[in-house]
Amino acid sequence: MIRMMNGQSKETTLHMAWKMLLWLLIAQVMVSFVGRSLAPLTILISKDLALSNTQIGFIPAALFLGQSLAAIPSGLLVDRLGSKKQLFTTILLLAISFVLISFSTNFFVMLLVVVVGGGAYAAMHPTTNRGILYWFPQRSRGTAMGIKQMGITVGSALAALLLLPLAKEFGWRPSLFISCLLLLVIGALVAHYYQDAPESTIKKTSSINKKEFKDDFRAIIKNKPVLLLSISAMGLQGAQLCLTTYIILFAFEELKTTLVLAGLLLVLVEVGGSIGRVAWGVISDRMFAGNRMVIMFIVTVITGTCALVCALFQPTTPLIVILLTVFIFGFSISGYNGVWMTIIVELVQKEKSGLATGVTITISSWGVLIIPPLFGYIVDTSGSFSYGWIFIAALMVIVILLLKQTKSQSTRNEWSG
Repeated sequence: MIRMMNGQSKETTLHMAWKMLLWLLIAQVMVSFVGRSLAPLTILISKDLALSNTQIGFIPAALFLGQSLAAIPSGLLVDRLGSKKQLFTTILLLAISFVLISFSTNFFVMLLVVVVGGGAYAAMHPTTNRGILYWFPQRSRGTAMGIKQMGITVGSALAALLLLPLAKEFGWRPSLFISCLLLLVIGALVAHYYQDAPESTIKKTSSINKKEFKDDFRAIIKNKPVLLLSISAMGLQGAQLCLTTYIILFAFEELKTTLVLAGLLLVLVEVGGSIGRVAWGVISDRMFAGNRMVIMFIVTVITGTCALVCALFQPTTPLIVILLTVFIFGFSISGYNGVWMTIIVELVQKEKSGLATGVTITISSWGVLIIPPLFGYIVDTSGSFSYGWIFIAALMVIVILLLKQTKSQSTRNEWSG
């Protein structure tokens, strides 16, 4: 009888977990729909403000500067307040900041507001990651995290699919403003219906103890696998943003496609990433029994190969080759994030998962601050995107070397533990 009751209790909890995952996924989709909307709109924004490729690279850099500044504080807060309390605050701040972007006429003012929006965007990661960690057991966590992270690429794909044609017809400013209103409406529903897992009931006070924070932060920074994996993610994050930021310009300006087809290539990148985020999570859970570092190596190799192939593209390259390469490129570099986040939260105590997420996002965000503007500068000075893609391929070699160090350090920690 007791066993039956325990079985029913587990089944009920699992049912509730998937229900809560649905709300987290909806939140992630909408936040990404707005937060990642600047990539598909870049070509119209650049024409409106007369931007160079180097300046275009500073737009995602500004977003991730805000992310790097806010990631640790937001992670610290969610560890004390829980995911539910932080959900709507994050959504509200993101919507307000992107409404202000839609009214910006000066490039530098826009960058400043994008930094604020990046801070709100960053807060969603520890908020949703913490929800996954507490609701799901280890053997299904990779799949759940992949599904949740899929919301990022689904949101991005929807932005490219819906906002670019809408912006072409009515202008990028009204399109962005309308998307912010939609975010607020759906965000209010998510914040109302989402519930924290019973196990995650906060026993700490909501106030932040400075000594406790320093001790927790020091412990995470001294965790060498966390640190090395975060540095590896700098290269991967930078490469991902280069692809999503420049793929439309690359197709339109260098491959001489139509603007509609160029926009569809970004959609294809994000669709590939959406499938990848679930697929890599499932593969890591079922084929590698939770050994997720293997996935990181595979993703990096595929990314470097696709970058080299892109460097060879010409206007005469068959469309099917371009479509297939872009899809695989997105499947790898836009699909690994769920695996990365899962490794990070599994390397620390559950109570420190929000802070660990914040730390890894802060470190990895520096890749986005540096790499897309550098990519744009290489394209501007060389006059060709080919040298930019070769740069990405070379970067993946460095990432592989860092991942080897991460794996070696993780193995050493397991033996010492």
